[in-house]
Amino acid sequence: MEFSAADPGTVRPGGRTARVRAAVLRAAGDTLAERGFAHLDLADIARRAEVGRTTVYRRWGTVTGLVADLLADMAEQSLPRTETGSLLGDLKANARLVQRTLADPRQGALFKAVIAAATCESKTAAALHRFYDTRVKEWAPCVQQAVDRGEVPAGTDVHEVIRAVSAPLYYRLLTCGDGLDEAAADRAAEAAATAARAGVYVLG
Repeated sequence: MEFSAADPGTVRPGGRTARVRAAVLRAAGDTLAERGFAHLDLADIARRAEVGRTTVYRRWGTVTGLVADLLADMAEQSLPRTETGSLLGDLKANARLVQRTLADPRQGALFKAVIAAATCESKTAAALHRFYDTRVKEWAPCVQQAVDRGEVPAGTDVHEVIRAVSAPLYYRLLTCGDGLDEAAADRAAEAAATAARAGVYVLG
């Protein structure tokens, strides 16, 4: 769908509150990647982040609240869309961004953990949906520009085209974990672009 997220907190402005948030979110992301959602504990996160336990409980309250903030931070810091002037070029840029994120050992493991938690925890699911919605909306204008240029039919669901780009990459991440290379990213982009041009995503 998206996106590639920078490490949480790396480009946030200064100040003690920002530094505390960055440290806590980094610790939460590391724990998710290393041990999964089930082992996420606010007291342990406070220790790893080297901040007061009371601060963490007061600000985030629950593990799900912390994960929601982590995903919000990742969405905010994800790299912006690339505009190449062609639908295929834009979709390849998007796909390669997704591929690099999911192929990264830390980021791939983090997303696996959050997706697994989202299957049985409604607040985590809602936070994950907001993350993807943010990233899809960031890239959807690339498809709208292709509509405006006449590359794809009017009435194309621009959001569905973006979702179609990353879907095969997430499938690989969750089912086999291998083959997440640039070739796979390019194939996903080419398939989505071909389908979009053929009118597969036209609404109604």
